[in-house]
Amino acid sequence: MTEPVATVPLPYRRREAESLLGPGGLETLRTAFRWMLRARALDARMQALQRQGRIGFYGAATGQEAVNIAAGLVSQPGDWIASGLREQLVALVRGHDLTTYVHHLFADALDPALGRNMPCHPTAREVHYLAMSSVIGTQISHAVGLARAAQYRHDPSVTLAFFGDGATSSNDFHAGLNFAGVWKAPVVFCCTNNQWAISIPVDRQTAVPRLAMKASAYGLPGQQVDGTDFVAAYSELGRAIERARSGQGPTLLEFVLYRMTPHSTSDDPTRYQPADWATRARAHDPVDRLRSWLLAEGLTSLTEEAEWSQEADAQVRAAVERAEATPPPPPDSLFRDTVFRGGG
Repeated sequence: MTEPVATVPLPYRRREAESLLGPGGLETLRTAFRWMLRARALDARMQALQRQGRIGFYGAATGQEAVNIAAGLVSQPGDWIASGLREQLVALVRGHDLTTYVHHLFADALDPALGRNMPCHPTAREVHYLAMSSVIGTQISHAVGLARAAQYRHDPSVTLAFFGDGATSSNDFHAGLNFAGVWKAPVVFCCTNNQWAISIPVDRQTAVPRLAMKASAYGLPGQQVDGTDFVAAYSELGRAIERARSGQGPTLLEFVLYRMTPHSTSDDPTRYQPADWATRARAHDPVDRLRSWLLAEGLTSLTEEAEWSQEADAQVRAAVERAEATPPPPPDSLFRDTVFRGGG
């Protein structure tokens, strides 16, 4: 049995949390917690299915739920999401259908991409969510392009660009932040610093003590945020989005959090992480931190949590059953969206 770990408490009184979250803030916290339970049910089920050989690949977002759910709740429908590897929750919170997402993981005939995308790299056009990119950092330049296009069209949308700590050493990080700073593009750069670029700790891939400090080189503000604290993530994202939408330009937010699972189902972190990493990470579990606060404030109960967890598990299982009953894409789908030009 896993030994219990003391959870680092959220540092808010009730009124302070309400003030930071704005109107309806306490209900926002309940909604966020309910989404966290759905996220845990999804991650647990999909990792188990991959180990059973029923899906090919999965990258869990366990430990990063506070940032992802905050982004989904605080952004507006017209905003764009340029994702990294673990932002599937942003799409789901913004309205992407869970069953459609699971069809993608199974690469079946109802997968919108008909199995052509990498597993766990979905796209969701209906919620302005770009396909995840496994090429490190490229989505940063894509996000700046989207934001620049919005400027040309006088479109009030803001683009959120997600990437990990390792991507801050990529060429696209430099190019993207440089152009965004020059153009004052309406983009929020969201660095989810889970402290591991697969197997490389952050202090071995950059000398700067805080990744948010890199913003100053491009003439934009940078802010380090506790990424395991939903209230902090939601309020800082809200400020940065409003700043971008009002024409004041981009912001770099560095969300410090803990990767609580392997990098992906292809990874074995016991080969490179310290032996006490899991214990440290569990102390900062965003789900446990929000649960403890809500229980202490009387805003939820263990009975309600159990009901929500059962509902989440049933939703995930139902989506899996529908996907497993769906045939693979038909062979002729290989030629869909392909233009053949005859020669003379």
